[in-house]
Formats: sequence, structure tokens, C-alpha cells
Amino acid sequence: MKLFDKLTILDKYILKQVLEIFVMGIVVFTSIIFASDTFITLIKQITLYGIPFNVALMIVLLNLPAVIVMAIPMSVLFSTVMTLNRLSLASEITVMRACGIGLNRIAKPIFIFSIAMAALTFIVNETIVPITTSQSKTLAVWALGQKNIPNGKQNFTYKELQDGTNIKRLFYVERCENNTLKNVSVFDFSNKDTIQIIQSQSGKTRPEGWQFNRGAVYTISTKGKVLNTTWFGESVVNFGLDVKDKLTDDEATQYNIIALWKYVENNKKNHSKEEHSLFKIELYNKFAFPVTTVILVLLGVPLAITPPRVRYNRGFLFSILIIFLYYLLRALSLSFGETMAISPWMAAWIPNVILFILGSLLYYRKVYTIT
Repeated sequence: MKLFDKLTILDKYILKQVLEIFVMGIVVFTSIIFASDTFITLIKQITLYGIPFNVALMIVLLNLPAVIVMAIPMSVLFSTVMTLNRLSLASEITVMRACGIGLNRIAKPIFIFSIAMAALTFIVNETIVPITTSQSKTLAVWALGQKNIPNGKQNFTYKELQDGTNIKRLFYVERCENNTLKNVSVFDFSNKDTIQIIQSQSGKTRPEGWQFNRGAVYTISTKGKVLNTTWFGESVVNFGLDVKDKLTDDEATQYNIIALWKYVENNKKNHSKEEHSLFKIELYNKFAFPVTTVILVLLGVPLAITPPRVRYNRGFLFSILIIFLYYLLRALSLSFGETMAISPWMAAWIPNVILFILGSLLYYRKVYTIT
């Protein structure tokens, strides 16, 4: 409250408008990220892997803090550009300048707000996101380990892919009643020289694997010759989970800076050069990403000041273009970093450096040039 009391009327006036649009930006950008990525993942988990809806929904909610962190820089930029553009169109900035209030003073509360949001991004990314991400992946692996098949499901097919394209195993269940699988067939193509077929009258999914009752195992060569046939009364088979490996690939998001630094140092010999580079990029990115919030504001402030002759709102367009430019630079730098064409430090910081230089030039020109 003491800090709020020290704010001038101008600061409160600008911050109020920035906060209103910032909240709307958080809702909009979080919804977009959810709709384009997380929601699709939810549907895949339910339809492909038979994960119950309530479990899949919990996995999505646990990813919410990470999504909000991604939305904060975009929302700060959006609120900055929209607010200043609106003030400019209403000639309020022109009046402020005529009263001797420069652009630096007008932008001061916005920069303070962006620094506060950068600090918030860093704190949430270090405290909440690693915990929720780890819990989300643990819950997903557990759910997939159960290989839940909904009761009443008929002609259920589950595929495990190898290298993202070739089928490794194909599971077929005629129907599921009272958590019991009826007429189960498994085709295992993991061995390049043979094909193994498991057929059983009934079975269940258990954490330690698939339980088959009253069935047979056929081993067939790739040329169609039956090499071996085994009959069994009950058998539990653990096929392993390729999906689990994919879910745990992105381990870096489950660590804070100190834990990730120790993990990188302790696993130099266990990881390939490419894997080691990826973890170091994520380590540097934990510092670079929060700073992005301030740099985007530095770029957005001069672009938001509309010349008096322009009578339409360019704020939304500029926001989208700046966000597109940032993520384009980020995608390119990360790609170069993953292929080790540039160092991990450069891969994480190059987008910020480029936008900082561009933003500084535009800001200097806008402050010291009469427009």
C-alpha cells in the first residue's frame, strides 16, 4: 500500500489501463495456447491411450502454470501497445508532452510493471512450474502404465510407434467388460527378424504389464514360417512404454536453476553432446525468458506512439507482429543451438539481444525526435 501511495496520479492512470488489458491478454493468450496445444494433447490422451477424462483433465490443469508463464510476456506487450496506442489516438500523449512530460516519464510505470512481471515469471518458473510439470508427467506415465480401456469399449486398437512412423506393437481388444479384456491380440514387430503374436481369451491391464489368461504365443519369421508356439494359462507381459520415454524427454522443465545446473554437471558423461547442449540451452533460457518481458516493452513503447495524422488503432497489429518476430527468432536460434551450430548461451539469448538493439534504436529515435 505504501508503494501504491507513492505513485502519482499519472502513474495510477496509466497502470490502471495497462492492468485491465493485461488481465484480458492473459485470458486470451492462455486460451489460445490451450486450444492449439494442450487441448489437442488432452483429446489424444483420451482417444489413443484410453486415459480417463478426469485424469487427462488433471494433467492439463497441472500444465496451466507453465502456460500462464508463456502468456505473461505476450500479455505485457499487448497491454503496453494497446494502452499507449489508445492514449496516442486520444491525443492524451500529445497533451502530456505539451505539458513537459516526456516519453521517458510516460513509459516509466510501464517499465516498472514489466520488471515486476519479469520477476513474477522467474519466480513462478522456479517454484511452481517444476513441481506441477513433474506431477503432470508422473500422472501421465502412471495413467499410461495402467493402459486404461474404458468399460463398454469395443474393437479397441492401441498402437505403439517406433521412430514416430513404424508400428512397433499393435494391440487389439474385442471388448472391455467390468475391467476385463475379451479376446485380446497383440502383434509385436519390435524384433526385425521375427513377429510375435499373443492371443488370449481374456486379460487385464496392471501397473506391471498386461495380464493374459488362457492363450498362446506364436513366433513367426518375417517370411511367414511358424518358428515356435507356446500355450499358457496365465502370463504377465511388460512391453515397456515408448510413450513414457517421450513424456520424460523434456526433463529440464522439471528442475529449477540450481537443480538443473547440478543435473547438467553430473550427467556430462551420460548424455550425448546434443542432449547436453539441449539441457544447457534450457538452463540459460531460465534467465533469458523472463528478461524478454522487459525487452518486448522496450520495443513496443515507440511503436505504440501513433503520429497525430493516423486515426486508427495499430496496437493490435503491432503486438501480433512483434510476437511473431520474437518467436521466429526464438525458433531459429533454438534450432541452431540444437544442431550445435551456435553455443547454448547464444541460442537462448540471441532473440533478446536482437530485439534489445532494435528496441533501443526505435526508443531513442522516438524520445529524441519530434514526431
